[in-house]
Amino acid sequence: MQTAPKKIINAWAMYDWANSVYNLVITTTFFPIYFLAVTNKPEWDNGEAVPFLGGTFRNSSLYDYCLAFAYFLVALCYPILTSIADTRGNKKNFLRFFCYMGALGCSMLYFFEDHALWVGVLGLIMGASGYAGSLVFYNAYLPEIAAPEDRDRISARGYSMGYIGSVLLQIIGFVLVVSMAGNEGMATRITFLLTGIWWFSFAQITFRGLPHSEGKPSNGGNVFTDGFREIAKVYHEVKGMPVLKRFLRGFFFYSMGVQTVMLAATQFGSKILELPDTNLIITVVLIQLVAIAGAILMSRLSMRFGNLIVLMAVVMLWIGICLAAFYTVRFKEAGGSAVNAFYGLAVAVGLVMGGIQSLSRSTYSKLMPQTRDTASYFTYYDFSEKIAIVLGLFTFGYVDSLLGMKYSVLSLIVFFVIGLIWLFSARYWQKRHQAEAMVTAS
Repeated sequence: MQTAPKKIINAWAMYDWANSVYNLVITTTFFPIYFLAVTNKPEWDNGEAVPFLGGTFRNSSLYDYCLAFAYFLVALCYPILTSIADTRGNKKNFLRFFCYMGALGCSMLYFFEDHALWVGVLGLIMGASGYAGSLVFYNAYLPEIAAPEDRDRISARGYSMGYIGSVLLQIIGFVLVVSMAGNEGMATRITFLLTGIWWFSFAQITFRGLPHSEGKPSNGGNVFTDGFREIAKVYHEVKGMPVLKRFLRGFFFYSMGVQTVMLAATQFGSKILELPDTNLIITVVLIQLVAIAGAILMSRLSMRFGNLIVLMAVVMLWIGICLAAFYTVRFKEAGGSAVNAFYGLAVAVGLVMGGIQSLSRSTYSKLMPQTRDTASYFTYYDFSEKIAIVLGLFTFGYVDSLLGMKYSVLSLIVFFVIGLIWLFSARYWQKRHQAEAMVTAS
């Protein structure tokens, strides 16, 4: 196949520009800080135990559980939604639906104050569901518009666009907070509203530019039986692909660590290291800028050394980051300053964050077979990632409630190690297949 015209590629990448503001503003920077501040009330057991739905939760754990619940809901819907999109040829309609849900959820957070905890929880769940739900249809367009040799580059372009766009809105939010000194809460809530407007508005470029996908003829079943029949078929196909099967297992485990670190990093800096809010916001901007270079660097390294080798090296770096974060807390507890160490960790996270996301997506698109069932195949990819997020966040929140957040960070190393083992196995089978192909060719 040939890569689509530049206009279509740019329209596809523009959705990263549109929706990445949610990932940065809502899940990474402003909202975690605001959520911890709003739910920190003296009458709630030292400011951390939050009463909600008849139970009592540590505020940071409640945040993690809400995100985990949102991703769990989306994961349950994936098999039906993606197969419907593939058989009916309406990926763009589903992409639009989840986009609007997420944008509405972000805008709702404007009304989130200490007397309206349910608004914050509902807005967070809607935003996370819209973001996660739209990605499976967005990702499924990649093999339709890009030739295999161009997918690393185009995938990296999408992530780079997302980082640039999200940093711009991050700066706008930061200016609002600084200029409205003394009323930072209102400035933050305005930033939430702007996030929803930004996501909705720039996504229109994507909806106008992306082509309508072609569906397959229905086999006569209803949407539910068609969906699960397609999922069952793809499942059996993947079982017979040793490299793809092992890559997906490795991706599942290292995603538990990667996604949890990205979603909980601001809580770690705010609650454990007690860094000022302005420092945290600046740090997250730094992470995004470094992530642009990281996505481009990993794309070029993969062309020279191969995707799986670069992924293994990146996962080992993630293990080092978790160890460094744990000992940073130990150093602070001993009376040292953790500020410079946190900045160093931020640079390291930014470098590998963009690279591992972009390279994982393009690696999967290369390993999957040539098929029109792209949405169904990407169900496995996104389903694995979302279930990994659910388990990672739940583990992080649970260990936090039992032992403290520094041990939550340390526990993530287990996921990275298991993921690394499966990547080694995938690389072994890949080399074996390459050797067999050379023997056959000779």
